[in-house]
Amino acid sequence: FMSELTIGELAKLAEVPSSTVRYYESMGLVAASKRINGQRRYTADVIKRLDFIKLAQQAGFSIAEIVTLLEGFETDLPPLSQWRTVAEQKLAEVEIAIVRAQKMKFLLQEGLRCGCMNYDECSERLATEGHC
Repeated sequence: FMSELTIGELAKLAEVPSSTVRYYESMGLVAASKRINGQRRYTADVIKRLDFIKLAQQAGFSIAEIVTLLEGFETDLPPLSQWRTVAEQKLAEVEIAIVRAQKMKFLLQEGLRCGCMNYDECSERLATEGHC
């Protein structure tokens, strides 16, 4: 088990490009690396942090929101209250994404069923007949 990893080794283990590691470092998501002979060196625990960042991004969190998740909140409000606010906002965003996905699913299903030649024809038939 290596105690220090080069940026390339870290990137490979975390399954992200080296440029992503540098970007996360510049955004404060990953602690600035120490350098040995000008080469960035990281401890293996950074892999878990990178995995968390990837998961949060896949869940739709912005870089700023991920910084907040990792570093905490900067106000005097109780943490539970702040987490609840973030969770409620994200849930609302997820609900909107679900509605959009359901609409797209319907359009794709109708498109597979219909014999229309283009979207305009299909859209017109959906509006007038309720189906294609």
